[in-house]
This record gives sequence, structure tokens and C-alpha cells, in this order.
Amino acid sequence: MSETASISLSIAGRYAQALFELAKETGALKALEADATALAEVLTESPELAAMIASPVVGKGEQSAAMAAVAAKMGLATLTQNTLALMAQKRRLFVIPQLVQDLKARIAVEKGEVTAEVTSAKALTATQRKALVASLKANVGKDVILNATVDESLIGGLIVKLGSTMIDTSVKAKLAALQNAMKEVG
Repeated sequence: MSETASISLSIAGRYAQALFELAKETGALKALEADATALAEVLTESPELAAMIASPVVGKGEQSAAMAAVAAKMGLATLTQNTLALMAQKRRLFVIPQLVQDLKARIAVEKGEVTAEVTSAKALTATQRKALVASLKANVGKDVILNATVDESLIGGLIVKLGSTMIDTSVKAKLAALQNAMKEVG
């Protein structure tokens, strides 16, 4: 990890911890979760906003006004709006993506949930998703949230990442293993 990324994670972690604890004390975790999800979506959907918060060229006043307008338009909770205003004042808006990830992770831990990153060769059906969630829940003993993506190069099967564990049952991985085994033979 680069030094810049490490510093950004550290800054985001401090803001996330403070915001999470304040929301927990005031019973506003559901609102904070909704705000984190909404912020993640708006940053994904608006590359202009993402560029603005990351730009050192845009002035503090402009960033502050723009972020306040966006937060008000989105209907974010007062606690979230105040935190974003403080971050704008301190020129820390560039860590919002890391802040959102950190908040989601803290809220998931609080709720007893884990997130599984699942990559499949084609989109999973609702039945397959339910079966996979049930199987993973039986293994880890916690509620499982699936983040599913599609990668057609897998040919078939799944890659499941759950915490530090990765299970790769893809045809692509099996073919690569077979190719390596054949190289060893001759």
C-alpha cells in the first residue's frame, strides 16, 4: 500500500470512528447506514463530484458550498452533513470514499454481518443467491451480504472471497492448475 493511501485510510478511519460512535450514541445507525450507501452511490454515479472532492485546485469555500448543497439535496442526516462540513473546512473531502467503506464495515460488524465478494461466470439467479447465502451463513455463523459481480472469463463456477478466505471453483482456475500440472510432468 502506498504511503498516500495509508494516510487517507488513517484520516478516514478517524472520521468514521467519530461519526459511527456519535450515531451509535444517538441511535442513528440506520440513518448513517443509509447515508453511507447514498454517498457511495452518488460518488459512483457522478464522476464530476468525485473529481471535485479529490481536486486540490478547487478552493475550500467552493468544495464546502458544493458538498453542502449535495448533502442537502440528498437529504443526508444532520450528523452526516455536519461531518462533511467539518471535513470540507479541514480540506479532507478527498477521503470520503474511504470513509464510506469504513462506515459500512463498522456498521456490518455492529449488525453481526459479513460481506462476501462473489464473482461468477454469469449472473446468479435469486435461488442461487439464496442457496449461497445460506451455505456461507452456516459456515461463518453470521448474516452474509453478497456483492456479486460477473466475469465471463471464468467460463463457469465461482470465486468467493469472505474476509481473508478465498474459494475459487472456477473452470478458469481448474484449467490453469491442470496446465501447471502438465508442465511439471514433461
